[in-house]
Amino acid sequence: MELLAVLGCALLFPVVLGEDCPSLCSCWSLGEAWGMHVDCSSRGLRSLPALPRLTRSLHLHNNSLASIPAGALDSLGHLQELQVWDNPWHCDCHILYLKLWLQDFSAPALARLRCASPAHLRMKSLGQLTGNDLGVCMRLLPTKCLQFFWWDLILIAGVIITLILVARALKISKKLICQLTLGHRRWRRNIPKTHKIQLCEFKTHHHLSVSQWAW
Repeated sequence: MELLAVLGCALLFPVVLGEDCPSLCSCWSLGEAWGMHVDCSSRGLRSLPALPRLTRSLHLHNNSLASIPAGALDSLGHLQELQVWDNPWHCDCHILYLKLWLQDFSAPALARLRCASPAHLRMKSLGQLTGNDLGVCMRLLPTKCLQFFWWDLILIAGVIITLILVARALKISKKLICQLTLGHRRWRRNIPKTHKIQLCEFKTHHHLSVSQWAW
């Protein structure tokens, strides 16, 4: 029975061998459609190894990692679980990538991490780090993050310009409607053209409709 159980586990979770798995880590498949589990915990790692692209579960806890290189996790499109607690994180500009990445990936995981250094930030949560703590760090952001920043800025500028154009178009359309209405009623009353334009401008500025005027 024990042999059958071992064979069953080997069929369901075959061990992944070869260059795809980091040499200091243990890897096994979760199935073709599920990706891989990569366990690099408690290995004394000081830097992040090259990771399989199909990694779904990644354990990096209880190591000696001080930071994660910018862009190192961007290629892990299948990642669903990440454990990085119990590492001596050094909270300077180099920690910004991990902070921003975890903000989108898992807020609870980010809240669990604490700075180990420098001394004035020791035991402070990574999620509570501010610009005053880290200083000017934009030069260390990956190109992908900078692209998102500029796209957001362009979108905001586009929305503002669109709103200004819409407001301008509404103002012009109100003035045209007013002038057309006054021109249609000129047979009732002889209104000079200049007076008609002044009335339309007054009504436009004060958001009055043509129906409020008694002719």
